[in-house]
Parts: sequence; C-alpha cells; structure tokens
Amino acid sequence: MTDPVRAAIAEERRRVADLVDSLSPAQLETPSLCGAWTVRQVAGHLVAAVEATRGAMFSAMLRSGFRLHRANALLAVEVAAQPPAVLADALRRRAHDDFRLPIVGYPGQLTDLQVHGQDMRRPLGLPHGLTLDHVRMSLDFLTSGRAAGFTPRRRPAGLRLEATDLDWAYGAGALVSGPAEALMMALTGRAQVLGEIDGPGVRVLAARIT
Repeated sequence: MTDPVRAAIAEERRRVADLVDSLSPAQLETPSLCGAWTVRQVAGHLVAAVEATRGAMFSAMLRSGFRLHRANALLAVEVAAQPPAVLADALRRRAHDDFRLPIVGYPGQLTDLQVHGQDMRRPLGLPHGLTLDHVRMSLDFLTSGRAAGFTPRRRPAGLRLEATDLDWAYGAGALVSGPAEALMMALTGRAQVLGEIDGPGVRVLAARIT
C-alpha cells in the first residue's frame, strides 16, 4: 500500500512544477512570502531539496559558515538561476524521490512543499487548490511538537485551533478558527494570513509570530 504522505509529496511536487511552468518572467521575479526570496528562488529551494548533491551542500555550508538556513538560501539562489523549465522538469522527475529529511521526516517535506507553494501563489493572487487531506497532514505535523524549524512549540500552546473547512481541531484555550490553509500558514509564521482567521486567540498567535 502506498504511504499517503509520500503520495501527497509526489502530488505536491508535480503541482509546483505545473505552477512554475505557468508563470511569466515577471511573476517568477515577484517577491514571495518567504523572506527575501522571489517566487523563482522559492522554486529553486524546493528543487535543491531533491537535486542538490552532497558536494554542493557541503560547499554551501562552508560558504555560509556552517549556518544551515544560510546554506539553504545560497543553494536556492544558485539552483533558481536555471531556466524555469529545468526547475519544473526536476520536480516532476523527482516527484517520487524517497529522500527523507532527518527529524521531521516525510510530514516535514510535505509541509515544506505546501507552505512554500503558498509562499509563491499568494503574492500572485492565485488560488491554492490544495487537497484538504494533505493540509490536515501538515496541521497534525505542525501541532505534534516535532516540527523543528517550522514552528516553535510555544506558538500553538494554550490555543484552540479549529479549521472551518475541514474536520480538524487541536488544543484547548482561546479559539483561533479559519480555513485550514490559513491556519497552516499562520502556524509557520506567515503574518500575512492573520486577517483571514478569527477568534480571541488571534491576538495571542499574532504576538507569537511577530
């Protein structure tokens, strides 16, 4: 039986590939929701996750002073310099890549794809089209206490999170409710979605993001 998380990862890689193929040069150079990266550089990051060689990663680590996030940023920019068609092709070819991230595993990879896909789509005003069952997997991961590098454990602590378009809820305390995709983005620190969620706990969550 196919692992549903790995099947979801493959589907999301193909969706990002389709997105990259559909964008104009101006859209690709649009600032994303992810730090200083453009939409194209976010795509580069997702490709680097499956295409970067050990040598390339070590070189980036060396140049970044062995700071992992800085090394990832360097790789993203370098990989993104390739033609968009090459980036899309890499994501399709490696859709079923079985590489498993340490600590966060396959749920972390799925969440990375879904969140970064939204980092690309939202500034362009494009509908997310995410499969809600895939978002559920990411919400479960983000509230599991094992989402190192995605969200600090204290971010959802003492809050009641409820999705309005999915039978999913977590925790107890001040309520935060909204679409599952917006909850996922808020949990990963995207303050841009705070206006899309409601409840007395939003102010608490906002303070933990900003």
